Amino acid sequence: MSKLLKGTMLLTAGTFLSKFLGMIYTVPFENMVGEEGTDLFSVAYIPYSILLSLSSMGVPVAVSKFVSKYNSLGDYETGRRMLKAGIQLMAVTGVIAFLLLFFSAEQVAARTFGADSGLVEDGAMVIRMVSFALLVIPPMSITRGFFQGYESMAPTAVSQVVEQIVRIVFLLVSVFIIIQIMQGELAQAIGFATFAAFIGGIASCITLFVYWRKRKPYLDRQLAAQEFTYGLSTKEMFKELFSYAGPFILVGIATPLYQLIDQFTFFKAMDAAGLGERANGAFSAMNFLSHKLVMIPVTFGIGLSLALLPAITQSFTNNKMTQLNRQVNQALQIIALIIIPAVVGLSVLAIEAYGTFYGVEQVLFKGDLLRWYAPVGLFLALYTVTSSILQGINRQNFAVISLGTGILLKLATNWWFIQMFGAKGAIIATGLGVAAAVTLNFWRIFSSIEFSYKQLFKRTLLIVILTTVMALSVFVVKWLLGFLFDPLEKRIDALIVLLLSIGFGGAVYFWLTYQTTLLERVLGGRVRILDKFLKRR
Repeated sequence: MSKLLKGTMLLTAGTFLSKFLGMIYTVPFENMVGEEGTDLFSVAYIPYSILLSLSSMGVPVAVSKFVSKYNSLGDYETGRRMLKAGIQLMAVTGVIAFLLLFFSAEQVAARTFGADSGLVEDGAMVIRMVSFALLVIPPMSITRGFFQGYESMAPTAVSQVVEQIVRIVFLLVSVFIIIQIMQGELAQAIGFATFAAFIGGIASCITLFVYWRKRKPYLDRQLAAQEFTYGLSTKEMFKELFSYAGPFILVGIATPLYQLIDQFTFFKAMDAAGLGERANGAFSAMNFLSHKLVMIPVTFGIGLSLALLPAITQSFTNNKMTQLNRQVNQALQIIALIIIPAVVGLSVLAIEAYGTFYGVEQVLFKGDLLRWYAPVGLFLALYTVTSSILQGINRQNFAVISLGTGILLKLATNWWFIQMFGAKGAIIATGLGVAAAVTLNFWRIFSSIEFSYKQLFKRTLLIVILTTVMALSVFVVKWLLGFLFDPLEKRIDALIVLLLSIGFGGAVYFWLTYQTTLLERVLGGRVRILDKFLKRR
């Protein structure tokens, strides 16, 4: 388990930093381009994310499982051959996806804004600009999956951070030059902002190539020392790979699919509800700005799921069911320990968080959207992790059923909920769909490996109780600070209230989890080092 935790923490740290940077840049970006710019940006990224998942066909993460399986059997040659074949395959599918998105850009923009809208031409141009990233991201991600199959998470973590830093620098600099210096058009600036994904992908490729050159001698020694190989043909390798890969598409495509339903229905439903004047600001506030904030705690679930898969695959392949149960149990408990208080705290401090990052204009309306969206983050994280567990125990085909159920619920309720509840109705529909998918995944996991949920249930219940105490303490602190600061009117006041409330709430939760020994039971004996600084009753 220590190796699992080490890999988890390393990959999660890299993914967290990448997502954190991806959230921070939205502050100056939103200030420069405004609501119309963020709408254009998010409209381009949603179809791009879907085609990115489709072009990769779930292969990068499936390669992790494939390589891990044959490494555990002492066959390193098969994994190396898969790396080469996978890169070639992803290069082809990336080109196909690029052509599809580039030439369908106008139709996507027309479907989003309406054929008569003046935004169709601008939206089509922005979508075409982001499509270039599809040429490099799919083949690049294969190498990440290969390293993860060796339970080596550093290449993925570092390349993610480098990719994000280069992307953000290019994005902000290009937008600043076009808007502030050249006094250019907003659509042109947003086009270069989306093209930054291509530049970031190139930087990631260079980083991974450096890691490959550094580690190739060690990998070659393993290859030379192996005693046998299964001698799979390319056709046999791909057949096995695609048996793993199909449902991985669904994991990567899940969130963009929910957002795509909003993209094609939200504006029309808001108009039908008589709320058309709020649709533009609400769409980007919900599916771009709030989503960025919520993805910070969700990042832990994503990092855990990626680091978890090779370890679970090896335990399942070697029929070590006791070890498998411990791994699954600990993974789910870590998710509960970290993400439940994070999303509850974000929900309580939604007004202050939105005002701090994106300004206090319409903060009550937009902050309320964040408050509703925050709990959805828990279900998004659980969906990612439970889907990875299903893939690790060869139940990946069930992901088709769970995701399909969630999407159907979203489709069936989205328009109706928007009519009833306004913009937050779309969030409620998403939450309902993802929660249903998570419930089905849990049922399948528990029934497939005879997983005992008693310990998980008891500790999750304790986490909920401690989180409730934390939330009450945060609410009290926020209420008291309200006599001195006005987060609805001043951005600096929102920042002060946010930081003080988070600090106090985090300290309360940490102290409670330590005193109840929950922290030690979930994370292991390493937290005992805190005994030198804290006295447990």
